[in-house]
Amino acid sequence: MRQADFTLLFDLDGTLTDTDELHFHAFRALLAEHGRELDHDSYLRHVHGSTNEAIMRALLPDIPERHQELAERKEKLFRASACRLRPTPGALRLFDWARANGAAIAIVTNAPRANAELMLDRLGLASRVDALVIGDELAYGKPHPLPYLAGLARLGGHAERACAFEDSPSGISAARQAGLHTFAIAGMLPEAALREAGADAVIADFNAPELWQWLERADIRAAQT
Repeated sequence: MRQADFTLLFDLDGTLTDTDELHFHAFRALLAEHGRELDHDSYLRHVHGSTNEAIMRALLPDIPERHQELAERKEKLFRASACRLRPTPGALRLFDWARANGAAIAIVTNAPRANAELMLDRLGLASRVDALVIGDELAYGKPHPLPYLAGLARLGGHAERACAFEDSPSGISAARQAGLHTFAIAGMLPEAALREAGADAVIADFNAPELWQWLERADIRAAQT
C-alpha cells in the first residue's frame, strides 16, 4: 500500500472524461430493444451517477430477473462506442502536478471494472493511477461514502489531506460524507444542483484558477506541519 502525503480522488465518467452522451445513447438503444424510451430528464433522474443495480430497478422494474443480463448488454454497447475519449481540459496538467508533488491518485467510480479500465487506457492514464476503486465490488457504491473511504485506505491517505472531483449529486454526497473537500465539474447539471448536493466549489474543468489556488494553499498547510 502506498502511503500518500496528499491524495486526489477522481470520479471517472463525466469527471475525467465526458461520457454522458455515450451512456445516454447506450441506455436509449437498450431500452429501444424492449420497446421503451429514455429522455434526458429521465436519464438525469435515474441514471446519472447511479449504480447499474439502481438504474435497472428504476428503468426496468418489471423484469428483475434480467437486470444483470441487461446491465451487461448496456455496458457492451457503451464500450463499443467509447473509441475516442478525451481527458477533461486540465486533467493531464493535474496528473503532472500530482507526480511532481508526490500526491497519490485514486479513481473512485460506480462504473464496472471493464469500463473503467478501458476508459483509463484510452485516456492514457492507466499507468498513472495508484488505486482503482469500483463501487460494485464493495458492499456499497455511491452515494454511500464507502468507495471514497476505501480509496483513502488503499493509499494510506487522510481526508484532511485530500480532495475529490465529482460531477453528480450522488458522487458529491459520497465524497462529502467521507470528509473530503469536493470540487464539482460542471456538466449536464446546473451549478445550483451541484452546490445543493454539497460541493465545496463548482469548476468548469481542471484548469480552473480556484482549484490551483486551493492546491497552493494545501501545499502551504503541509509545509507548516
